[in-house]
Parts: sequence; structure tokens; C-alpha cells
Amino acid sequence: MPTEPRRPPDRGAVWLGLLILYVVWGSTYLGIAIAVETIPPFLMAAVRFAIAGTVLMAWSLLRARGSFIAPSRREWRDTAIVGTLLLGGGMGMVAFGEQTIPSGIAALLIAMMPVWVAIFGRIFMGERLPRIAAVGIVVGFVGVAILVGPTILGQTGALDPIGLVALIISPIAWSLGSLYASHRATLPRQPLVATGTQMLAGGAVLALMAGVTGEFGRFDPAAVSRESIGALVYLTVVGSLLAFTAYGWLLRVAPLPLIATYAYVNPVVAVILGAVVRNEPIDPRTLVAGAVIIGAVALIVTARGRMTAPAFRPSDAPSPGPATVRT
Repeated sequence: MPTEPRRPPDRGAVWLGLLILYVVWGSTYLGIAIAVETIPPFLMAAVRFAIAGTVLMAWSLLRARGSFIAPSRREWRDTAIVGTLLLGGGMGMVAFGEQTIPSGIAALLIAMMPVWVAIFGRIFMGERLPRIAAVGIVVGFVGVAILVGPTILGQTGALDPIGLVALIISPIAWSLGSLYASHRATLPRQPLVATGTQMLAGGAVLALMAGVTGEFGRFDPAAVSRESIGALVYLTVVGSLLAFTAYGWLLRVAPLPLIATYAYVNPVVAVILGAVVRNEPIDPRTLVAGAVIIGAVALIVTARGRMTAPAFRPSDAPSPGPATVRT
């Protein structure tokens, strides 16, 4: 008996899903900045992902009922590696860096993710690097140089060097985790289980980082503001769970190059929200650097989206897909 052809998704629903990714993931940088005002960064991230991971795993168990397949030892091992890179090195460094670096500038530095993916994909995986992507890499580093130049030269407008280093390490760790997840790792077949286990593993690593850096000893629950608690709830429920659901649905119904546009829309949203809500200054240097970095990301995303094998995947930029987890 012939099967009924699948109806194409409603265009309005697709754009609503994209709007969720644009706004929610762009706003997470602001949420992190507010959360770490009174909650230590690694501890905050550990709590966030432990809760989100537990919810996803519980939902997977309830939905699967008796057919749930527990991850194997190999899957747990690879999940731990991916979670360590994405959440420990990726999100942990974002939270740490935003203690001293404005959220909009943090978003611009994290937007370099596709640049690092292209570089490491070529070095470690032998992926093709179209000429336009190579141009995008060079342009991206020019944008970063414009952004951090005053700090290196000790000029007016310098940023905290430690925070900058953390925000440069973050996309490097995330890109390595994304490449390992998509090329080498053996992960649970069910997307929710894969993401949930990564969140739990990453949350455990972040808790360890909090312990090593003495955050548990410095943490004063009485000093936590309602704003930070609200931001943590927002990051957990909206940033991790709602946006993940929208992203997972879009992966099934929308073209990948269209989904990947969030990689250069999120920084714009983050810069605007940082300026409006936290009065973060937007000087001409930041505008120029931002335009250069976003242009570089657009070049790379477009070039990799046109490649026949392997095509650019949204998981190559900060995102929560079956193999990766986003802010």
C-alpha cells in the first residue's frame, strides 16, 4: 500500500523556529552575563546543564517506556569527551569570560566558531577548504585583531586579557568537540538521549572545574540576586530546552544552510541586547570588528553549505543538535 507523501512544513512555522533560534540563542549571552553577576561561572553552568540534561533524559525514558536503550560504555566515553569539550571548554569559558567582558563582544568572539571548524576540519579531518572559505578565515582573524588590538597594544579601550583568552579558547574547544562528535564519536542514536547525556557529562565536568577553582568555597547562596536566579532559569528552560526542541524540529524540515544563518544573526542580537539592557558601549571599533567577523562567518557558512561532501552542518557552530549542545 503506497504511503502518503509527507506534507511540506508550513513556511510560517519554519520562520517561527528560526526566530526562536535567532532571539533565544542571541539572548543567552545576556543571560549568562546576568547569571554570573552573583553566581560563580562554572557552578552556574554546571547547575544549568545538570538540570537540562536530567529533564531530557527523564523525558526520553518516559517517551520510550520499555524500549529505552541505555548508552553503551563506548557511547558514555565518547559522550564524556564531547561534553567536556563543548560544555566544559566551550560554555564554561563563555561563562568565565563574561565576568569581565561585555556580552556583545563575547558573542562576536564566539561567532568565530565556523572559522575554527574550517581550520581544524582541514587539519585533522582532511576536509575540503574552498577558496572563499579560506578568504573567510583570513577575514575572521582580521576582525578579531580589530576587536582585541587595543588590549594587545595597551591602548584606550583595552579589555580584560584573561577574559579575552577564555573567550578565544571557547570556540576552539567547541569546534574540536563538534568535529569529534560528527566524525569520530559513537554517540547514542536517539537525539534527546545523546544531548541529555552530553549535558550530564558536561555538567559533571563543570562541577569539577568549579571545585578545582574554589567556587564552592566562595559561593554564598544568600548573595545570589533574583536577577541571576531568573537568568539561570531562563538559560535552562528557554535557552537549552525550548531552543533545542525548535532546533531539532528544524533539522528535520528545513534546509541546513537556512538553519545555519543563526551563526551570524546571534551576534547581532547579542550586541543589541547588551547595549539596550546593560548599557554596554558600542564604539566604532566594535561595529567594524563585528561587521568583519560576521561577514567572515557568512562566507564560511555559505561556502561549506555548497560543498557536496561533507556539507556544513549547523552543529559546526554553537548549537544543540543530536551531537552537540548549545548555550
